[in-house]
Amino acid sequence: MRFVSWNLNGLRACLTKGFMESFRDMDADVFCLQETKMQEGQAILDLPGYKQFWNSAEKKGYSGTAIFTRVEPIDVAYGLGIEEHDHEGRVITMEFKDYYLVTVYTPNSQKELARLDYRMTWEDAFKDYVCGLDKKKPVIICGDLNVAHKEIDLKNPKTNHKNAGFTDDERQKFTELLQAGFTDTFRKVYPDVTGAYTWWSYLRKARANNAGWRIDYFLISNRLDDKIESATIYNEIFGSDHCPVGLELK
Repeated sequence: MRFVSWNLNGLRACLTKGFMESFRDMDADVFCLQETKMQEGQAILDLPGYKQFWNSAEKKGYSGTAIFTRVEPIDVAYGLGIEEHDHEGRVITMEFKDYYLVTVYTPNSQKELARLDYRMTWEDAFKDYVCGLDKKKPVIICGDLNVAHKEIDLKNPKTNHKNAGFTDDERQKFTELLQAGFTDTFRKVYPDVTGAYTWWSYLRKARANNAGWRIDYFLISNRLDDKIESATIYNEIFGSDHCPVGLELK
């Protein structure tokens, strides 16, 4: 099974930047999107062989997730089932025969950490949610988790230590999620690889200089570790300020 996850920073914009060609080239069985920034039906996607599932934010042009899948899910759920967290279209969960798949667009803590307190509440709720699923069957989590976990995961750790996405609080919550029974698949396969990033600012030629952050992930329940065939960062694919990430499981 091949899975791909991509924060598009706006699907309608990405459609004008080669999205369909990239989608076909990656040839995923399940394709997960974050930050679609649209309501279902605002763009018509002709994707033969795929079923489409959307979770849009109530606020138009903001946030949002989607999953396109060749494999028929047993069930689909939207959000965390918590009123406080379910207005921004940030989570879709699919149940398959042998696992759950959760795609997530984690809230950004924003400039001057204006939303950090909310982010901490979200992190605890999300961990409880996926741990509840994990008690039933293994879980695959993918998406923009809006945190670079270790110093190896961004170009300039020292100057970003107190910025959104690399605060001690955010990194600790990511550590706690892993400790709850999950594996960072890319680091499992490539524990020491440097310069492996998934997001670059549009400013100061960051992508050309590879001054990036690794904030897009595939996490899996630890008991799936021996199923990993490959973990990929598609840094040659453009169209967004993020690039896609992939996972293949036996």
